[in-house]
Amino acid sequence: MRIEGLEGVVLPRMYRIKQTFPDLALRDVPGKVREEIARTGFRNRVAGGKRVAVAVGSRGINNIALIVKTVVEEIKRYGGKPFILPAMGSHGGATAEGQREVLESYGITEEYTGAPIVSSMEVVSLGKTAKGVEVFMDKEAYGADAIVAINRIKLHTDFRGEIESGVLKLLAIGLGKHKGAANIHRYGAWGLKEHIPEVARVMIEKGPVALGIGIVEDAYDHTAIIEAMEPRDIEEREKELLKKQRELMPSLPVDKIDVLIVDEMGKNVSGCGMDTNVIGRIKIKGVPDPERPDIQVVVVLDLTEESHGNAVGIGLADLTTRRLVNKIDFEQMYANCITSTFPERGKVPVTMDTDELAIKTAFLWIGPIDGREAKVIRIKNTLELSDMYVSEACLEELKGRSDIVVLEGPVELQFDAEGNLV
Repeated sequence: MRIEGLEGVVLPRMYRIKQTFPDLALRDVPGKVREEIARTGFRNRVAGGKRVAVAVGSRGINNIALIVKTVVEEIKRYGGKPFILPAMGSHGGATAEGQREVLESYGITEEYTGAPIVSSMEVVSLGKTAKGVEVFMDKEAYGADAIVAINRIKLHTDFRGEIESGVLKLLAIGLGKHKGAANIHRYGAWGLKEHIPEVARVMIEKGPVALGIGIVEDAYDHTAIIEAMEPRDIEEREKELLKKQRELMPSLPVDKIDVLIVDEMGKNVSGCGMDTNVIGRIKIKGVPDPERPDIQVVVVLDLTEESHGNAVGIGLADLTTRRLVNKIDFEQMYANCITSTFPERGKVPVTMDTDELAIKTAFLWIGPIDGREAKVIRIKNTLELSDMYVSEACLEELKGRSDIVVLEGPVELQFDAEGNLV
């Protein structure tokens, strides 16, 4: 493809920097899980051979396989009979086998955890909330004697509230399976904010929810907090844990950016491929974008293998590559978009044959700025924000910052013979 003006694009020199954050990693994750469970009355709810459903979502959470394995071991030690079930709404292509594959891709297998995986899309109705929203729960979970709901607590990518993404969402959306997720999502972003807590309350009241386990990660995605919560305390504790997560949330070091290059997006990175809180774009009608950062052009180059072809969130970008688009499983992605009712996020942006064409085209869209003076940042993905490349214009703005260390540079943005970014 020949693009007018591309031959005149000059790319800036880049510097590799390290952005430092507080490292709050737990030293003994299994020990903390055991300690937290022991604080609760959980033992009495599972002793005597009770069947216990361990509900796990579709997110790539650090140490999730180890945490699930430890929970399974504790249930067995207490005399219960654990099994693992996917709690991921319509993800995994909205199929039982697809959801099992998502768990296995995170190392959550029967062999590793010591518990069978029971995956089904069947649900039962638990009635309606006070506002008339029907509540659905995974049939296998409802038929168990107890449910342990495990999830990371973090800012949601679609809305702001006291409750965002966490254990309550895993219950309301995840354990609601495709039918329950679609039922809540049809109310849009406002509905998520309003109905997730209400639906989860009905599940806790009428279902066998016995324990919630909330995980908070630090800016390096290390497991920083693990907290076991009694069913009656989940809502209030989750509010407090979300406040802590908000304080730990990493961000790009510069607020105004001309071009952001994202090496990879994916479901294991964020529910919508790229964290909206990091790139400052939500792309939902009626929901305002965050004030910062302000990015003119977002270029995304590839899709993670763990996404299994689900590139939902691709619509957050302005430019992408043929390599990424060729990896898209449109059936999976569209199922996710239709369920969430956010079609903008599934719209494929301008697609270029190579990384070089995509990146250079971005510089045609930032106005009459000399490329050498443009504010450009290159990141691996929106989860890993400690190690990145920034242009000279960005580095100038970062002078004097004690949390920024220059590791290398200046270096050129280089491409191989196929036009792929090196």
